[in-house]
Amino acid sequence: MSETKTPALQYRFDGPEDAPVLILGPSLGTTWHMWDRQVPELTQQWRVFRFDLPGHGGAPAYPAGSVAELAERLLVTLDGLGVQRFGYAGCALGGALGIELALRHPERIASLALIAASPRFGTADEFRQRGVIVRTNGLDPIARTSPDRWFTNGFAAAQPAITEWAVQMVRTTDPGCYIAACEALASFDVRAQLAGVAVPTLVLVGSDDQVTGPAEARTLVAGIPDARLAVVPGASHLVPVEQPAAVTDLLVRHFSTAWQPAFDSTTGQMAIVAAPVKPVLAPVPSQPAPIAEIAPAAVPQQTTPGRADPYDAGIKVRREVLGDAHVDRALAQADDFSGDFQELITRYAWGEIWGRPGLDRRARSCVTLTALVAGGHLDELAFHTRAALRNGLTPGEIKEVLLQAAVYCGVPAANSAFKVAQKVIREETTPEE
Repeated sequence: MSETKTPALQYRFDGPEDAPVLILGPSLGTTWHMWDRQVPELTQQWRVFRFDLPGHGGAPAYPAGSVAELAERLLVTLDGLGVQRFGYAGCALGGALGIELALRHPERIASLALIAASPRFGTADEFRQRGVIVRTNGLDPIARTSPDRWFTNGFAAAQPAITEWAVQMVRTTDPGCYIAACEALASFDVRAQLAGVAVPTLVLVGSDDQVTGPAEARTLVAGIPDARLAVVPGASHLVPVEQPAAVTDLLVRHFSTAWQPAFDSTTGQMAIVAAPVKPVLAPVPSQPAPIAEIAPAAVPQQTTPGRADPYDAGIKVRREVLGDAHVDRALAQADDFSGDFQELITRYAWGEIWGRPGLDRRARSCVTLTALVAGGHLDELAFHTRAALRNGLTPGEIKEVLLQAAVYCGVPAANSAFKVAQKVIREETTPEE
């Protein structure tokens, strides 16, 4: 581990020391072993660098709450090893990390492959809800259902050893780091920035992926200039595990033919070369033939910089605390009579007060719950109990807040509050089967 303030990542190298570096980034809940079956062939041409996310695979548990922070830790690790330029392939969260690197540090990436990736992963509510489940119940419920998200039914039934391996990978992850990674995915949204990805890019997806499927892959291809799409039949979310030969073949073909030349620091320029001929993707023996197709690039969106408005910050905080679904309902119900009030609370309650740095969101949730008990505002107590869980309070801590409120706000008020909070906590912390 690095001695710097930014923790380095747990990593390993495979392959010849003098070969160009190819980085393989893991998915949430997995370890670098998800790439084991790609390594033997990839190391014939590249020095393969694999890493574990914080708290995964026995890595030190230093939570990272954003994709940008994960990118910084990866670069710190690579800088310490003297690796300046590399190809990068990442799966799901690892793919988000690749997009972040391509947008913020394009000089470091020679070529990019995005696997089971998306410019926005589901909704923020879904990942923050998953964090609530883990905080309350631990990782076992998530671990038990991971094969359903990661593999097709036929593969899971035919490969019980791999299915159990997948469950154990999640089960042995540090819960705090898993929750932080969920928060990183909840806040990741680069839909408006895809045109800024200027490195050769392959977008690869399993045809049966129900998490980030072909629709999300086509969004990436439409937004990233000159990106190519490969759909692997008979595969779900962890396509490198389920269809290893097909994925390996696609990666070899992509990185062999699309490796952007390095920036020349002596001239201040980068050589421009003709685009490589797109290869015909041949079938892999005993594997379904990958399908490659090209989608048009999106027109870059133009934005006009302006002075920060408390409303802009407020709507962001309001969505993070209360959830997109709640905020969308409130805004949709606003009309000429109530619209000004919605703008008022977004700008001042959420932009000016909830956005202040003096208290963290856990503390603000404690204060808010107490005030709502005192005022008897049970409807708002319900959605602020949900917000408190999302802000990191456990059910036990919410109970302590309500017990404290019983002393200072009155037993009848606390009695009503306990009924409301109990119902919400049961709904929010019961894992789906």
